[in-house]
Amino acid sequence: MNPCASTSALLKVDSVVRRFGGLTAVNQVSFEVRQGEIVGLIGPNGAGKTTLFNIISGHLSANEGRVEFDGRDMTNRRPPLWAKAGVGRTFQIVKPLKSLSVLENAMVGALLKNNKAVARERAAAIVERVGMGALMHQPAGSLTLESRKRLELARALSVEPKLLLLDEILAGLNASEVEESIHLIRSLAEVDGLAVIMIEHNLHAVMSLAQRVVVLDYGVKIAEDLPEVVVRHPKVVAAYLGSDDE
Repeated sequence: MNPCASTSALLKVDSVVRRFGGLTAVNQVSFEVRQGEIVGLIGPNGAGKTTLFNIISGHLSANEGRVEFDGRDMTNRRPPLWAKAGVGRTFQIVKPLKSLSVLENAMVGALLKNNKAVARERAAAIVERVGMGALMHQPAGSLTLESRKRLELARALSVEPKLLLLDEILAGLNASEVEESIHLIRSLAEVDGLAVIMIEHNLHAVMSLAQRVVVLDYGVKIAEDLPEVVVRHPKVVAAYLGSDDE
């Protein structure tokens, strides 16, 4: 079931397959995302979530299927083309340019579409937007984990995206930091109009943010529905907790 499917979807993933030798990491996965919508992408470790992100952002090619973004066929395009088209992403392991300042890190993506002066101005606004204005000129290598996560988000925003792919952006944060990040992500969707797909093991955050949840298990989409429906789905419960029949 896809209660939010729309013919005007910003992102359309259609029957995507990715194999690594004899392993099928993503198997015939399809879903859509609309502008301003937050979609949770969940599943056990090894379910194929990050592989799917890598296909959507151009870091991996699909063996089969089609990915359309903003009305264009973007299947197997390279990452710079995805970024220029309007897709920004974060990574599980944050790797800022440690010797550069917070502002300079955010400028890197902004230079994709702007000259240096404009990129600096846009990057400064983004750093303020994610609540790091006081750390603007601090070296990225001196940041706490929470601040590095925010900088990772700022770098994703610096490409002026229409779609954000957030890969475990909340991992390692304490409860108050998670709540602050939830508020920020919600604001990016509701105020800035960005579409968001978030891989997240923090089910509280998924339930708080997502209008819809897609569940993968062994590379297969086993459920797609409202968060409160998905968490009660028998296949989802079995994937996370195991099944007595296994």
